[in-house]
Amino acid sequence: MRPIYPMLAAALLPLGLAACGSSSSANPSTTSTGVPGTVVVALANQTSPNWFFPETSLVAATVVNVQMASLMYKPLIMMNAHDEPNYERSLADAISWNADGTVYTIHLNPKWHWSNGQPVTANDVVFTWNVMKAASAPNAPWAYSGQGFGGVPSLWQSVTADGPHTVVVTLTTPRNPQWFIRNGLGQIFPVPAQVWNKYPQNMTAELQFINSVGNSPNNPVYKVVDGPYQFLGYQANNYWAFVPNPHYDGHRSTIKKLVFQYETSSASMFSSLKTGTVNVGFLPPSLIKSENQLTEDEIKPVYTLGFNYIVPNFSPQAPGGIAQAFRELDVRQALQMGIDQNAIIHDFYHGYAVMDDTTLAPKPATPFFDPALAQNPYPFNPAAGKALLLAHGWREVNGVMTKNGIALKFDFIYASGSETATNIAELLKNDWAQEGIQVNLVSQPFDTVVSYSPANASKWALISWDQGSTGGWTYGTDPYPTGGGLFGTGGAENSGSYSDPTMDRLIQKTYAPGTPQQTLQALYAYEEYAAHQLPGLFIPWNATILVHSKSLTHVVQSFNPVGGIFSPNYWTWQP
Repeated sequence: MRPIYPMLAAALLPLGLAACGSSSSANPSTTSTGVPGTVVVALANQTSPNWFFPETSLVAATVVNVQMASLMYKPLIMMNAHDEPNYERSLADAISWNADGTVYTIHLNPKWHWSNGQPVTANDVVFTWNVMKAASAPNAPWAYSGQGFGGVPSLWQSVTADGPHTVVVTLTTPRNPQWFIRNGLGQIFPVPAQVWNKYPQNMTAELQFINSVGNSPNNPVYKVVDGPYQFLGYQANNYWAFVPNPHYDGHRSTIKKLVFQYETSSASMFSSLKTGTVNVGFLPPSLIKSENQLTEDEIKPVYTLGFNYIVPNFSPQAPGGIAQAFRELDVRQALQMGIDQNAIIHDFYHGYAVMDDTTLAPKPATPFFDPALAQNPYPFNPAAGKALLLAHGWREVNGVMTKNGIALKFDFIYASGSETATNIAELLKNDWAQEGIQVNLVSQPFDTVVSYSPANASKWALISWDQGSTGGWTYGTDPYPTGGGLFGTGGAENSGSYSDPTMDRLIQKTYAPGTPQQTLQALYAYEEYAAHQLPGLFIPWNATILVHSKSLTHVVQSFNPVGGIFSPNYWTWQP
């Protein structure tokens, strides 16, 4: 999922969080600090929650929305920090499958209950799947963000309840169980059918209802939850407050109130950290050199499972015919050779980032990263990039490479609001100019940038939703890092309309059953092809620099790199 793009986005990218003072007051704007038991977490600028139903809409599937929903709803499958199912914290306590990987039997742990005392049942799982399936259909009232991932919906032949605590999922085609459990079953965050199933015979009306309350967390439907927190209240563009669910069947929160508050700038977040009115936060890259001023805090870089990339527009509708140029591998190779990853890492991220040259960054460590990709296939070399273009028939006209009437001159749109993102964009512009590629930098509000997709392909050529401290794609609801939804033809999150038969074939092979070694080699083959074929332009994957009060423990330990999600119910005050 993208932490930035409306999906899962997402992106996403690690969740950018800062925190403000703690208090027992309901309105964080009038709080005083130093009241243990209440934590106010301020959301980074441009990352306000706007969708609370746990199955996210395509235009709202950001990490911040997943974070909010995960406070209230338990996932069917929770992944641990090693990208393995954690059944102690999942609704499912066991999953079995047949020999060819077509039938999956999910056993729910009977200990889990909704906050009204009713058990979480197989019917809740089936109802939630029916919502996902209906929202994946063409012309649905809202589009489910996970369509195309985990085989949703076409691979799923049926989802049925076999008693109160057993769900049977049957697939149309044999699949790699490790992929399907993570990316298919892992998408399901059940909701209570008793509360949400308003229109049992009319799924269109049901979807319309969900859409109408998606950003209305005070609606009564959100009162019945099975997660560690219940929603308390909010003030639009200001704060969102939660309190512990007293009926939660897992590790209960010792925090009495949790408030997420909107922050307008990196400077204001750092000021709160420095003055000690912040409990949990993050340090933006532009202020890393000032970390020694935060004497009362613990500072720790953490990496989220994902990667960072810039999206070229391959659609025929792209302005100026630029898609014709982007479809040429030599053009993408030249653009990649004009990206100085070492400079970005050292000058803008101050070492808190890693080189990223494929669809999975090398940090955090995972067996899914192909070790053969430790060497960047297209190291920074603008001179070689320019020579490559010349060798493929491009000629410099008035300083711009031109071929068949197409000039490598286009807008590069990036999200505003980050000094680091602006600096990176300026560096890219200057280095690409050495190759005869001229880009016009266009900074636009975050919500505008993340709205660009095939639906409005005529409005953009090259986009980056990277905000300097957050960016790229975070593997949250797709923790088996294949690329069907991202780079498969017609994928739900294929923003650039990339299409390549070989890529499609390699992606399909990652889904196929086989021995652990066979399935891993299929994943590596996909990653290597992506590294060389460049469906996107890869840029460094940076760490999130977590900052938290020394009096608040288990913040880093509870951070899950799979999805970039916090579990505040594990945080503890130690005055």
